[in-house]
Amino acid sequence: MKALLSESPGGPETLAVKEMPTPTPGPGEVLIGVKAAGVNFPDTLIIRDLYQIRPERPFAPGSESAGVIEAVGENVTDFNVGDRVQALTMFGGFATHLVVDQSSVQKIPGAMPFDEAAGFIFTYGTSYYALIDRGDLKAGETVLILGAAGGIGVSTIEVGKALGARVIAAVSSEEKAEFCRSVGADEVVLYPLEMDRSAQKDFANAVKKIAGPDGVNVVYDAVGGDYAEPALRTLGWEGRFLVVGFPAGIPSLPLNLTLLKSCQVIGVFWGAFIKREQDRYAEHLKALFSLYNEGKLKPRITARYPLQKAADALRDIETRKAMGKIVLTVD
Repeated sequence: MKALLSESPGGPETLAVKEMPTPTPGPGEVLIGVKAAGVNFPDTLIIRDLYQIRPERPFAPGSESAGVIEAVGENVTDFNVGDRVQALTMFGGFATHLVVDQSSVQKIPGAMPFDEAAGFIFTYGTSYYALIDRGDLKAGETVLILGAAGGIGVSTIEVGKALGARVIAAVSSEEKAEFCRSVGADEVVLYPLEMDRSAQKDFANAVKKIAGPDGVNVVYDAVGGDYAEPALRTLGWEGRFLVVGFPAGIPSLPLNLTLLKSCQVIGVFWGAFIKREQDRYAEHLKALFSLYNEGKLKPRITARYPLQKAADALRDIETRKAMGKIVLTVD
């Protein structure tokens, strides 16, 4: 088998494709012949030792992948050789083969292509958990999504619309704005790549003008940095500010705003949720695949890279150039 390995901490340039022995599944494990792997922002962090999880090196990044089961270990009862599946592993997915515990594997719908399956669970799972469990988003409410053109942002637009919410997408260019409109965003607001105090005020005022006097009900912040405070200022009474990620840096928020608005700042740690709340996670998966089969969710894959060029895919993610979902195709 081949795998894209991280052998020392660093950026995408430190990764290299290496030949390795194909692993054998142990008890409760399956061997997947990988067909596609999703590329996500945490993949850019884990190779730098900046993520919550720090695997022992050498390891392959890649938190989600899809393919066909080629072998099963003892005591595997839910899967057979030939099953089409998706696996959520947090790392190890950038490889031609992957051994994973059966508890981290899900069968995929027969009509779902491997590239869509590989780009589905991480983004839509995060967005669904955030909006349903943490944000308590209801039909008719308004949600503001920062970084709305990326993979996680696009999934949040679609989940928000599926829940009957009004969606305001915030992005950094007109190209990204048009992309968000095509996905289903009701309104779009532009913000600059560098956010000074004047730009923060302009951004907040633009959102407030669209949202109306009651403000937005939920902010989905997967950007952080200087974008967080103006987004918090757009919240209405008893609004919910969802903290999802920090590609622009960890922000400092004026907590007096939470008092004046009687609003909440709520953390969204989906990786911990799926381990601690497995029954609820299973319910989420069932709901997400149902929405996919109804045509309400569909990964917007805008770029496909071969495994050998995974470093280019990771650079697109970390420089925030990517729109929609990027996947690796594995031969």
